[in-house]
Amino acid sequence: MPVVYGDAARETERIRLTMTDDVSVFDSLSAMITFIDEHADEDMVVVGPDAPLSVATEIAEKYRLDRPPLGVILLRRRIEMQTMAEALRSGIREVVSADDAEALLEACKRSNSVSRQLRHAERRVSDGGNGRVVLVFSAKGGCGKTTLATNLAESLAAMNVGKVCLVDFNLTFGDVAIALQVDPERTISDALGMQGGLDRQGVSSLVIPYKERFDVLLAPTQPADAEFISAALAAEVIGILTEMYQFVVIDSPPMFSDVVLKCFDLADSYVLLSALDMLSLKNFKVTIETLDALGYPRSRWNVVLNRCDSRVGLSAEEVERAIGMHIATKLPSSKDIPASLNAGVTLVSMNPHHPYSRAVMGLAALQVVDSSEEQGKPHATKRRGLFSRATSAS
Repeated sequence: MPVVYGDAARETERIRLTMTDDVSVFDSLSAMITFIDEHADEDMVVVGPDAPLSVATEIAEKYRLDRPPLGVILLRRRIEMQTMAEALRSGIREVVSADDAEALLEACKRSNSVSRQLRHAERRVSDGGNGRVVLVFSAKGGCGKTTLATNLAESLAAMNVGKVCLVDFNLTFGDVAIALQVDPERTISDALGMQGGLDRQGVSSLVIPYKERFDVLLAPTQPADAEFISAALAAEVIGILTEMYQFVVIDSPPMFSDVVLKCFDLADSYVLLSALDMLSLKNFKVTIETLDALGYPRSRWNVVLNRCDSRVGLSAEEVERAIGMHIATKLPSSKDIPASLNAGVTLVSMNPHHPYSRAVMGLAALQVVDSSEEQGKPHATKRRGLFSRATSAS
């Protein structure tokens, strides 16, 4: 039963009649929040055109972490690019013209479909999935992200702590297949026909064994396939992978797409990579500001500095002061790194005693320790803001 929130009684009544008589309409934010929190089966909130945009974004930001299946649909009298951008960042699923009843109904159908898929994935995780999801991210290309992701996955597999799956979610220009010289006979594109009904057998048909305890799930070979791979499908795949593997390492593209944001939602640890140049540093500061704005807890962050010994006029200490954060891992530069890529192997496997390999293995050890400490702990964090003010005022 959808929940409708709006300031104008006339508008909310019109929305109610457009959708169905079986809706819950609220003009009080605190009352709506209480209702949603007491009804765990509610999967949709429609925010009316007269409600402030900040209310809609706060609703989406709160529940994308606390309750991912709950979708938010925003109605606006005039749809502007800035509104669309803020909606995307906050996790609002759809922005629809207030005068287009047919578009509203279609948006509701799409949102319900996403909610069903996310609940399906959640049920599978609750039935036994306890794998740790590690997201490797950099907002700038060319920082060595794929190299780090492949070596991190190799390190985890070598530690004999369970099976590892490396997922290439750089859907348009994924490089994992080339970096490891794996024949892309199967990719995530093969999951499109199974969306909404994936199970372990289906996901097993997608992954490719690379080494003992180390499998890969590759990006599409055709970049055009990327637009058909939704955040809901990504969530479904990740949920099942956590049942099958102790660690799921995700190599992501240098952007905040819907799929990447969903990976941030589901990840237990974020490996945030930067390098010693002003462009990388600028993009890194934008990254941490964005993650802070979206409410992703800093307890999951692992800041990694690549090419830390480069003599380019910046030091690691200056980077720490600039970003206001401690660098967890410093990766040295070396001609052996591109040599290992050209050979199609990880540097960790080619030379485990190399300074780069030792640094990556130290990062892998941190993931293993965190995984052991967090067994059984909930991921959701409480955030104060509009919601705490609204509920305390009621």
